[in-house]
Amino acid sequence: MNFETLWEMEKSFWLDGPDFYESAMASNAKMVFPSPVGILEGEQILEGLNQGPRWEAVDFEDKTETGLGHTAVLAYKATGRREGDAPYVTLCASTYVKADKNWVLLAHQQSPEA
Repeated sequence: MNFETLWEMEKSFWLDGPDFYESAMASNAKMVFPSPVGILEGEQILEGLNQGPRWEAVDFEDKTETGLGHTAVLAYKATGRREGDAPYVTLCASTYVKADKNWVLLAHQQSPEA
């Protein structure tokens, strides 16, 4: 299991657009965000990308990962930045599964740091 590849994918989910999501996300993926966004799945995730600006930069801290078989979990603290906005700090967890020969994102959750 090559966690470095998964960390690169994770960064791309923060910074890239719908084309990357469509190629690297399971069609039945789930994402959980703080209110008011809430729980998104499948096409809702792609639609959400078009409703706001993308992140210009992101830093990961306290990175940790684990895996079993064809499943891997990344957990970390993220700081996202956009011009004109205060930094967005959140704790994240993402679950990837190996489908055929490729890793895809199955689930992602963001929890505001208390």
